[in-house]
Amino acid sequence: MHEELLVLGISGSLRKGSYNTLLLHAARELLPDGMRLEIADIHDLPLYNGDLDVDPQPPAVAAFKAKIRAADAILIATPEYNYSLPGVLKNALDWASTPPRDAPLSGKPAAVMGAGGLMGTARAQYHLRQIAVSLNLRLLNRPEVFVSYAAQHFDPQGRLVTELHRENIRALLSALKDWTLKLR
Repeated sequence: MHEELLVLGISGSLRKGSYNTLLLHAARELLPDGMRLEIADIHDLPLYNGDLDVDPQPPAVAAFKAKIRAADAILIATPEYNYSLPGVLKNALDWASTPPRDAPLSGKPAAVMGAGGLMGTARAQYHLRQIAVSLNLRLLNRPEVFVSYAAQHFDPQGRLVTELHRENIRALLSALKDWTLKLR
């Protein structure tokens, strides 16, 4: 029997009912066999401050980094704010980028998706891909998942109902599984 791969989902939105958090819940439903998804909570991370980046780190930071270290792969669902990723997501990534020689994100297989307006977070995802280079994240290139006009694709209970997007997420997760195993 093969071990189960743990994927850590990170939503770039703090909003209750966030479409990007709902995308992670949809991903949890759509995982291929041999994977499970845990969703990280970034609500309590303080703003990055080098003065706080000492031992011991703030408890929320230490817990977040421990979850990243325990994960086999990362799945980021990002909204788009002002043509880029939200500050709360960038803040979480900044915390996870230290210490430089032993940053928990370094070398991790990862994938990105997003739900938003007209362009479905395309610009935010491309900025995230630039940041991933600095983080040494092993970001999956394809498939890409962009959910445009997000409100149209979720039912009142918050379930992703558009089969095209569900299929795209299934394909992304399958590729992330293969990518993770390949990089081992």
